[in-house]
Amino acid sequence: MGLLSKKDSKLILDPLADNNPITIQVLGICSALAITAQLKPSIVMAISVIFVLGVGNVIISLMRNIIPSKIRIIVQLIVVATLVIIVDQVLKAFAYELSKELSVFIGLIITNCIIMGRFEAFALGNGPWKSFLDGVGNALGYGIILIIVGFFRELLGSGTLFGFKVLGDPVEKTFLYSIGYENNGFMVLPPMALIVVGIIIWVQRSRNKELIEEN
Repeated sequence: MGLLSKKDSKLILDPLADNNPITIQVLGICSALAITAQLKPSIVMAISVIFVLGVGNVIISLMRNIIPSKIRIIVQLIVVATLVIIVDQVLKAFAYELSKELSVFIGLIITNCIIMGRFEAFALGNGPWKSFLDGVGNALGYGIILIIVGFFRELLGSGTLFGFKVLGDPVEKTFLYSIGYENNGFMVLPPMALIVVGIIIWVQRSRNKELIEEN
């Protein structure tokens, strides 16, 4: 028997595609706009949310029977704020430049509706192991979209990946630039994140007709 049962596997795999928090539930859109102009911040944000949501779900699940209903939102905010502070301090200690680049957006993980939503919808009603899987699954689904958006925005907008010039030098006109290719400056603007997410949603629904909502 494998480590994960079929139901446990579904907790991780469903948010990666057919129940993705960004493209299906339309949550966490703000960070998809704000930090996906480059691939590196997108990956760091994805890892940060995986940590916060995975650990946060476990903590809320362990406390679910002792949290008074009237103050559960306050308790959830304290848990997520503590985890976000840990992430912020680790980034400042080991990746200071990246920490400055992400600046307030790491702090805004606290208000990410995906996290609070999973606390409320799942962690308060399930055990620690299932809550951990649910947290990791939803964070991975969120992170994958960030990384895809960051990949295309940086590649097409700046001609780079992780800061390295992969399409040639636009000044010296090498590689693709030698045949007239130019970077699309619109790709680095926040509205283009919505357009890329929209294209992902269109592709997703084209592949799975059951996701198309009927009027």
